[in-house]
Amino acid sequence: MNRSRHEEAIKGGIRFSAGEVSGAFGNFGTILPILFGAGITAGINVSHACIFMALWLIITGLYFRLPMPVEPMKAIGAVAIAGGLTAGEIAASGMIIGFLFLLLGLFRGMEGLKRIVPKPVIRGIQLGLALILVKKSLVFITADPVFAGISIGIILVFLVLSTRWAVPDLSSLLVVGIGIAAGMAMGGLHPFRPVSFPGLIIPASADWGFAALHLVLPQMPLTIGNAILATSLLTADLFQNREVSPDRLAKNTGLMNLVSAPFGGFPMCHGAGGLAAQHRFGARTGGANIIAGLILVALAFAFSQPESLTIIPLGIFGGLLVFVALELGRHGIKTESYPVTILMGVVALVTNITVAFAFGMAAVYILKRRGKKRGR
Repeated sequence: MNRSRHEEAIKGGIRFSAGEVSGAFGNFGTILPILFGAGITAGINVSHACIFMALWLIITGLYFRLPMPVEPMKAIGAVAIAGGLTAGEIAASGMIIGFLFLLLGLFRGMEGLKRIVPKPVIRGIQLGLALILVKKSLVFITADPVFAGISIGIILVFLVLSTRWAVPDLSSLLVVGIGIAAGMAMGGLHPFRPVSFPGLIIPASADWGFAALHLVLPQMPLTIGNAILATSLLTADLFQNREVSPDRLAKNTGLMNLVSAPFGGFPMCHGAGGLAAQHRFGARTGGANIIAGLILVALAFAFSQPESLTIIPLGIFGGLLVFVALELGRHGIKTESYPVTILMGVVALVTNITVAFAFGMAAVYILKRRGKKRGR
C-alpha cells in the first residue's frame, strides 16, 4: 500500500476498492460455521442473526471507519452447537454480556480487568472450545462423510492459497454454496418468503441463571482478552490508530448485544483474528464492513425460513466446524503454561467450559503458590 492510501486508512476514509471487497470475505470462515451450526443444533433463526450482524458490521464500519470485525461469540456458539440452547438462554446471555461490557466501557474498567484472568486460562478456554467443536464436527462428518470430505478439501486448498499467495479465503462461502446447490438438487428449495420481523424474546427466570453460569462466565475472558484488548492493540499496530481504546470497544460490544439480543440477534463481539484476516486480504477502511454486511443481508434472505437450513448436507457443517476448531486450537496452544491450558482443554471436553474455567483458575493459583514456596 502506498503512502497516500496508508494515510487515508489512518484518517479513517471509507473506500470500496478491490482490496475492500477482498478483505470483506476475510472473517466469513468464523461467522458462517458458528451461525449455521447453532442454527442446526440450537434452532436459532439464522436469518435474524445474519440481519443483526449485518447491521452492526455496517454501523461499526461507519463508526470506527476501519475494517473492524463483528463476529459471533465463540464460547456461546460452541455451547450452542455442542448441546443446544433455547432462544431465551441465548438472549439472556447477550443481554447480560451487553450490560456488563457497557458498564465496563463507561467506567473505564477494561485496563484493570485484564489482570484478573491469566493468559493461560484464556488459552485453555480457546483449546477447550476447539476440542468441543471437533467432537461435534465428528458427529456431522460420520453422518455424511462425502460432503464432509469435499468441504474439508476446499478449506484446505484455500488455506494453502491464502497462506502462500494471499488469495482471499472464500472457502466458507463456496462450501455453503455447494451445500445449497446439492440440497436443491436432492430435495428442492423451500418456497421463498420475506424475512420475518424479529419478535421480542423474554427469557424465563431460569434462563438468566443458566446463561450467567454456563455462557457468560466462560465467554467473558475470551471477549476481554481477544475481542477487546488484543483488537485494540492490533489496530494500533496495523493502522497507527490509538483512538480505538479497549473501553471504546467495550462500549460498542455492550450496545451491540443490548440492542440485538432481545430480538434474536446472536451474541456478538469483535476479534483480533478477524481484524488480522480482513487486513491481510486488503481491507483498510470501514468499506469492507459495509460490503460484508450486505453479503450477510443476502444470506438472511436466502435463509428467510428456518427450515431452509436443513437442505444443506450435514457433512458441510462438519467441515466448517473443523475449520473454526483448528483456528481456535492454533491460538490455544500459544500458552505460557501448557499444564494449565491442556488441563482446561481436557476438562472442557469431558465436562463443560464453565468447569474448565474453574479448574484453570484454581490451577494457576496453585502453581503460583508452589512457585513462591520454592523461591523462599
